[in-house]
Amino acid sequence: MNTNLSFNNSKICAVVCEYNPFHNGHRYQLDKIRQESGCDLILCVMSGSFVQRGEAAILDKHTRAKHAVLAGADCVVELPLPFATANAETFALGAVSLLKNIPNVTTLAFGCECGHGADFLSVANVLLEETDEFKRALKIGLDVGQSFAKARFEAVKAVLPKADERLFSCPNNVLGIEYTKAILRQNANISVLPIQRTGAGYTDTVLQQNYSSATAIRNALLTGNTAELASNVPEFVLNDLCLALNGESYRRLDGAQHYALLTKTVEEIAKAPDCTEGLENKLQALAKEYFTAESVLKEATSKRYTSARIRRILLANALGITQAFVRQGLQQAPYCKVLALRAENSDMVLSLLANGGLTLLTRKGDEARLTGWAKECFDRTHTADGIYNSLCGRNINFNAVQFI
Repeated sequence: MNTNLSFNNSKICAVVCEYNPFHNGHRYQLDKIRQESGCDLILCVMSGSFVQRGEAAILDKHTRAKHAVLAGADCVVELPLPFATANAETFALGAVSLLKNIPNVTTLAFGCECGHGADFLSVANVLLEETDEFKRALKIGLDVGQSFAKARFEAVKAVLPKADERLFSCPNNVLGIEYTKAILRQNANISVLPIQRTGAGYTDTVLQQNYSSATAIRNALLTGNTAELASNVPEFVLNDLCLALNGESYRRLDGAQHYALLTKTVEEIAKAPDCTEGLENKLQALAKEYFTAESVLKEATSKRYTSARIRRILLANALGITQAFVRQGLQQAPYCKVLALRAENSDMVLSLLANGGLTLLTRKGDEARLTGWAKECFDRTHTADGIYNSLCGRNINFNAVQFI
């Protein structure tokens, strides 16, 4: 293994991602990170078989990790399942709790619609400090009927008059603030590097010429509208999408979620993250009235309960992820499961990861060294991977690390 001075001084820039699927905008971001971060290595912390939207990933995690390395990343490790399928705050906290235990991670890059690092730091500090001025302004906004997001923005503006509302209304900016808050809250010695998005917006559903959103690409795949995909994803991604695409997995997941709602008690459903205020009763009642989880989702979605929140509850309930388990995980160090590596840097990267505060998993059997929450998390992830195989109708080997 490489133990020379360049190894000891290597700086890592991390990016938290899903790559569901990997597209031209992601490749653009990796190129910009390489140019702007001043780092020697790019480390991706990527969601596994299931993603934050409360859905099964459109391609398996090893294939998506391979795409990242082919496009310029040096290493891809897995974001633990309880964090990968959580709300934005927990998603970010879980990712940073992993990154702060990896030596030489100096920077966290993320896509944004606007803003610079100083903007994200200023807003994150205000949100964490919650001064009396902030609390008063927040209460006033909520009392006059503003949504929480709007009231929170107005409260920030009371402290930071020049704050840009887009930091609170644009999806990537919202997540960027959560990353920054997580770094500050956990006293991680990591700087932030916002990378301006190019092309379509995060939630755009229409295919563009070159830079479409992952949402638009997934919709095109599932509806058979694949003619314009070649200009939106790298060729190696397109080939794998055409080989592995199976829309049946979405219908199978719907069935699993509906079954879980019907067979679990309301007390068990209530244990899912973000299932509050008696929502468990409504979800089970709807499951008895309608025949699909998609129908339950549609009927349960409201101004108070977003579709993304309902999706995550349905998925967590089906996978057995509880709020208590997630909270426990945020108090402990996770493990580091490697999915893919650039072969030419593999010795250096593995040495860096092995010298951190996390148990390194690179092959079958390494999990025997895990204890407590980390062992339970690995076991639940193993079960979730088996469910993913069932959904896709394939037998994917989730153990081996890929050297690209």
